[in-house]
Amino acid sequence: MRTQTVEADIIVVGGGLAGVSAAVAAARLGRRTVLINNRPVLGGNSSSEVRVWVCGATAHGNQRWARETGIIGEMYRENQFRNPDGNPVYWDDVVLDTVRREPNLTLFLNTEVIEAEATGDDDARRVISVTGWTMGSEIRTVFRGPMFLDCTGDGLVGRLVGARHRLGKESHEEFGEEWAPEHPVREFLGSTLLFYTKDVGHPVKYVAPESAKDISTTPIPSSRIIRSGDSGAHYWWIEWGGQLDIVDDNERIRDELRSVILGIWDHIKNSGEFDADNLTLEWIGNLPGKREYRRFIGDHTLRQQDVLEQTSFDDGVAFGGWSIDLHPAEGMYATGAGAVQRFSDGVFEIPFRSLYSANVENMLMAGRNVSATHIAFGAARVMATCAAMGEAAGTAAAMCLDLGVTPRGLYREHREDLRQTLLRADASLIGVANADPDDLARSASVTASSTLRALATDDADAESLTLVDDLGIVIPVHPRLETTDLLLSAEGSTTLTAEVWSTGRRQNVVPFRLEHRTEIEVPAGDARWVRVPTPFSPDEPQNAVVVLRANPQIAVHTTEALPPGVLTLVHRVDNDDRNVEVDRDGLLVQWPTKPLRGKSVVFRALPETEALAPERATSGFNRPFGGPNMWASDPAGNGPQWLRLDWAEPVTASEIRLVFDDDVDIELNTLHHHRNPDEVMTTLVRDYRLEVQTSADGAWRAVAEVRDNRHRLRVHPLSADLSPFSAARLVVESTNGAREARVVAFRVQS
Repeated sequence: MRTQTVEADIIVVGGGLAGVSAAVAAARLGRRTVLINNRPVLGGNSSSEVRVWVCGATAHGNQRWARETGIIGEMYRENQFRNPDGNPVYWDDVVLDTVRREPNLTLFLNTEVIEAEATGDDDARRVISVTGWTMGSEIRTVFRGPMFLDCTGDGLVGRLVGARHRLGKESHEEFGEEWAPEHPVREFLGSTLLFYTKDVGHPVKYVAPESAKDISTTPIPSSRIIRSGDSGAHYWWIEWGGQLDIVDDNERIRDELRSVILGIWDHIKNSGEFDADNLTLEWIGNLPGKREYRRFIGDHTLRQQDVLEQTSFDDGVAFGGWSIDLHPAEGMYATGAGAVQRFSDGVFEIPFRSLYSANVENMLMAGRNVSATHIAFGAARVMATCAAMGEAAGTAAAMCLDLGVTPRGLYREHREDLRQTLLRADASLIGVANADPDDLARSASVTASSTLRALATDDADAESLTLVDDLGIVIPVHPRLETTDLLLSAEGSTTLTAEVWSTGRRQNVVPFRLEHRTEIEVPAGDARWVRVPTPFSPDEPQNAVVVLRANPQIAVHTTEALPPGVLTLVHRVDNDDRNVEVDRDGLLVQWPTKPLRGKSVVFRALPETEALAPERATSGFNRPFGGPNMWASDPAGNGPQWLRLDWAEPVTASEIRLVFDDDVDIELNTLHHHRNPDEVMTTLVRDYRLEVQTSADGAWRAVAEVRDNRHRLRVHPLSADLSPFSAARLVVESTNGAREARVVAFRVQS
């Protein structure tokens, strides 16, 4: 046995996606960082040991323009490229490579934290060290540093050092939450084991072991949907332990879950009810995927109201979009639905104050142990959201050391600096505009080779769609919308009712407030253009939803040429998981995009828009928020397209940062719950070069040239001996398939 001491700036405990993102973020800001994980692979519940697909704010396609960016966004895109079949083993290496490529980050696998040292009274604790045991190597390591992050999920480190925390469900009275019980109760969301099946092409018998449960003696066959073709996270509802202690009873929970999986498989193979002769059981998890345990108390406790009312925080550092997703404490033995879900009308913010301990002054947390009620935690607990919180917490930890403040001090004195630092890294923020004083592009004049100003779709190859449901066309309005031309056909002379709705919050994409209604006569006959008055002039850029009320005598036309900033909504409740009960009162559920996602109604909006003007790339929000917030070239433009910055006086810079559009409306799922056919997002710029003007003769000097780009964020350091320049230009030679060049951000950092 060997004992050693490791000193670092930041100690991150827990190698799930929250811990990985926290450690990578801190390391990228130059801090010596340690990441400790008690398993041989990273990724937590998403790893090949557990195999839960990574869900986040997109909520399996329910939310719009909601996919996370930042570090988890990098891993999503890399997995899409490397792992088109959703192999969980390949995902392990996507995560591992993300960690190991950081020179400031040291990884300790198979290392269980067993002790922690802290000082101070109950209101002002301070972590001194944590001690880990590396199994197999028989190494005892003491990790010392000034800043610690508990990303363990179960909240082990915080428990060891005396961080205040919650267990179970709060009462309705404590936070005024509608869904909370009348009295507090120590119940949890349960744990899950998953299994994989395989068709081997010939009959395979199955003899159930003695440990298999006879599920005919349980409510499972009548209360849950069992299909022979499903496996993996389709069986998320194999869940138990909510009425036990998730940690203390972990072994008992695992044994019960495994017995039920074997019983379900016996039922599928031997009941005669399924076509399963050629199926074999390929894999069963043996590490329960936990959903809930300790939740630490921070300076703000995220509540149900914060989620559903989409509270705006001055320290919002991440966002979520998953539903408030609550499961019965009885788990798989409950006779009701396996989950009850309620969605906010768009993404909701998570404040920094929920990511640090209220009484341990040098401990932050990220993942499912953050400061939230049981109800709000039901929406914030999914892994991509945890990863977004992790990036924020890791960034904050590094800034605390740089500025010599505690996390609470960072909130009080530097919370806007934190948000700007996260925005510079293209992290998952909503409603935060670029106000970086070190971004020289903000003071430049911006021009482009061309701009997409006419929001319209081509009628070539359009398909007819009878208007049996209300449809909504989401159109970015900047500065105004006057008319919308529609390609319509009608079986007989009839009337179309068209409306213009505003969306409420700028991140929302639902018809919230009626702004205008009109009725238009549509003559009988084949497809023809019909002009519809749709006046809307908001005080600030925002989306409008042009609603076409159902009329089965009318047919619109749809196309797959989807312009930037445009979506199509269908007024029809959509729920593709019969094990789930979805609250249907929310507008998001009533107006899904999934039935026509990727398609647009053929339309022409007038007048021309400024929503995609060149200056959007230097003053925007890095993601859709009241509009697409990007520059897009005119698809009809010939040759390479360029975006140019000019300064009145020459400037000196250290780097250029580019953010390209990777269409955050498309869900990318690690194990491909919804599979996207494109290994590289087609909207990304593929081939480009960066040039600057350093002399009065107007000659351009290339400072970077890239081929086959498949990344959203590109950082190009500039040589220290580069002369001051008066102009910079991004020249886009090709995309990965989109008709127009799209640039979300063009930053020149001093």
